[in-house]
Amino acid sequence: MSSSQSTKAAASNGSAPTGSATVVDVEQVEAALVEHYPRLVRLAYLVLPPGLGRNRRVLTAHALVQRALPRSRTTAPTVPDQRRPAGRGADPGYAYVRSQVLRAALDAGLPLLRRARPRRAQLPPLLPQVWGLRLFPHSGGADELALDQRLSALSGPARAACVLRGLERLTDDEARRILAAVGVDTEGEHAEEIDAALADAGAEAPPGGRNPAALLESPEFDPCSLQARPTDLMRRRQHLKALGIAAVAALVCGALLGMPGDGWGPDGAAAPPYAKNPAAEAALDPGRLTRAAPAAWKKTARTDFAVWPARGALVDDEGLLRRALAVWARPGKTVRVSATPGTVSGAPPGPAQLLFAGPVDAARVVLLYDGLRVVRYAEPLDGTSGAALDFARVDGAGAADAGAVVVGRADGNVRYLTAPWVRDTAVQDLLKPTAAPAALRRTADGVTDPFASPALARACDSWNTLRLRDQEGAARLATDLGELTPAHLTAGRPDAPREATPADWSRTACSLAAARSHGVRAVNAWSYSHQALPEGNGEAEWLCTRAETWRGGGGRALAQFLAPGARAAAVAAKSEGGPACGVRQPSVLAGVLWKSTAGTWYVLAAGSKDVTSVSVTDGDRSTGNTLAARTTKDTRPEVTGRLKNGDKVRTLR
Repeated sequence: MSSSQSTKAAASNGSAPTGSATVVDVEQVEAALVEHYPRLVRLAYLVLPPGLGRNRRVLTAHALVQRALPRSRTTAPTVPDQRRPAGRGADPGYAYVRSQVLRAALDAGLPLLRRARPRRAQLPPLLPQVWGLRLFPHSGGADELALDQRLSALSGPARAACVLRGLERLTDDEARRILAAVGVDTEGEHAEEIDAALADAGAEAPPGGRNPAALLESPEFDPCSLQARPTDLMRRRQHLKALGIAAVAALVCGALLGMPGDGWGPDGAAAPPYAKNPAAEAALDPGRLTRAAPAAWKKTARTDFAVWPARGALVDDEGLLRRALAVWARPGKTVRVSATPGTVSGAPPGPAQLLFAGPVDAARVVLLYDGLRVVRYAEPLDGTSGAALDFARVDGAGAADAGAVVVGRADGNVRYLTAPWVRDTAVQDLLKPTAAPAALRRTADGVTDPFASPALARACDSWNTLRLRDQEGAARLATDLGELTPAHLTAGRPDAPREATPADWSRTACSLAAARSHGVRAVNAWSYSHQALPEGNGEAEWLCTRAETWRGGGGRALAQFLAPGARAAAVAAKSEGGPACGVRQPSVLAGVLWKSTAGTWYVLAAGSKDVTSVSVTDGDRSTGNTLAARTTKDTRPEVTGRLKNGDKVRTLR
């Protein structure tokens, strides 16, 4: 057997290679664990896969370290290191527990396989557990963020190599020996990546930044010094309510199964058409549907779906309502079900509220509301084959979000049911901002005439929006993005948005196509900078549009460049899932390659007003929030900026 084969065999048995192992007692390992607990937890946190999320990484890191104690005397690999303080470098107890923590952290990043028995580290830890709170380390600066992003792009073995080199101050050879001891093939498929990670860890820091090894010691990566925030309180309340209902259902089912006789009949334990528990029966009983009084919206401060009265010619059709509730609870295989991202499509927790029931085009439509979701049931006029069920999340909706709901789509057109406080409706094409809006008729029940929707249009020749004017005269614009609720359009700085006008969106309306079917609640357009172009080519405008979703996270932002005379803005940069261009992070920076009328190529960049300087990778730098530098067509310069407080800001990504 070769020496490398011997090393791998020893590693797989959980011990160090022959000749480099020391026998340690449990008490010795426990002493090392207690003394160096913060460092071991930091090491585990850095090696764990970033996809777990910061809260779970914190709890998992503590669990891995606490489970690292052996049950009896064992052996530990010895990695001599004269550079670190005495008491840890030559401590076999610390060497053992470090190897155990590394092995478990690497196992936690392995994918679960169907036929393979999961390893203990791949499962969520039973302890410690924290209920009702989310824990995460203190946030660092731009250098820490950049290092975290770099570590996130590495594989587990490469992260471990980088951490051993930077945090533990080990040499490359020592790090490779540790990785071999925990079962990583340092001569196989991970070798090149590990070598690259070790090289990066020892590289000099970028100008103005700190050494990556020193950054690993920062509070950004300290899972023992934590911040606490509450979990999603609304979702927690929903889960507790659902748990209570499930407990009642379990008690009722248990009592029924314990009764003498045939129980539920020939189907054995299969559920009957309607679940035998009070909450489920109430939810499926059309007679238990709640209905708001016709004038309820006038007598309360609420401006959401809870004060919409029941409207439509079929609100008393008990058969239709029963079918809608039954399909909601148990949609059959032929029912077309859709839900906006982040929306639960399960049965109602109790009696829902009826908003509408009536014929729309060639279908009978029912709109229901359960406090968290609006649900649309539609069936053909001549039967029930081809029924459809659509869900949309609307928790926390206000007057700006509860102004209209889609009741029908046909031949590229859309119809809305409007809120009772809407005084008049009109259609406004954003690509024709100077044109007068076209009046849109409504029935006595509040259903609009059909008009062309941009939701499924292939070409952006027009972008129709729904203009809603309330009783006080305030007008709002909403656009169909292919979901039950239209998205509310606003304009202005993220910290002070206002109702949008057609002129605010005339050059960026086509970018709304990127937000289709993403559960979007509102979209804001913001002109964050103007820039005089080189060679007297006029003035360009820089804009940022941000789409906020009903689920809170998952927002997307686009930075756009509008050249003089252009019909539409060009997308310069985009960000997915972060706070960019919003209230939490209003600073914006973006850059584009642009050719002047004389044929000269420039890199143009602009930031928001709080950006004091802009620079590119080739050394060009400008004072102020805009930059124009000569370049070539094939270059891809990186643009960065500095804020008033000295922090670095990068382009949207």
